[in-house]
Amino acid sequence: MKLQDKLDTLRDDFENGRLPLVPTSEQIEIMHRATQTLIDSGQVGRALKAGDRAPDFSLSDSEGDMYILPDLLVRGPVVVTFYRGVWCPFCNLDLAALEAERGEIEARGAQLMAISPQTPANSRRSQRDNKLNFPILSDPDSEVAETFGLRFSLPDELIEVYKSFGSNLSHFNAGQDWRLPMPARYVIGRDGLIAYSEINPDYTRRPDPSELLPALEKLRSN
Repeated sequence: MKLQDKLDTLRDDFENGRLPLVPTSEQIEIMHRATQTLIDSGQVGRALKAGDRAPDFSLSDSEGDMYILPDLLVRGPVVVTFYRGVWCPFCNLDLAALEAERGEIEARGAQLMAISPQTPANSRRSQRDNKLNFPILSDPDSEVAETFGLRFSLPDELIEVYKSFGSNLSHFNAGQDWRLPMPARYVIGRDGLIAYSEINPDYTRRPDPSELLPALEKLRSN
């Protein structure tokens, strides 16, 4: 089953009360409205995309090891996924799909990693719960996400919905704020240029990881 099929099933189960957490119709409407507002803002069109130069970053993983983009690119292309956090079941499906494709990514000479505003402890939980064998880097206040044009602020009514679900982001996030990155996937070539990008303001929609493999093949053949 493709990743998007799994995400569609999860969304349908959630909105139709087939999961332990059952939202009200008003909460569902608030979530839909917030997503549509982000879509209508046009922010996705201002985010970095294929052909742009990736901003340098220096972030640590859940064990405190530092990852510096220029140093990583010396060894080969970098595949990076920006995601919301361990509290987001859609993100967890995304990470699991990346892990399933990790061998194909690494076979093409690339390094796979994820970036999230969550604390290192929650990154370790993400890795443990999803059986991940790639690093998750902590991006306090989504500052690196901002340099890619991905950071946005949640509206107040959505904040209250998330709190009612037990997803208080001020407890999950390293920066203890209510800003998140739009989900995004990038392939960064050794020259620092973005060879592939996929950004969606609707967090329930994600590209299948296999879609980035042609970009890695092209980088390998150049």
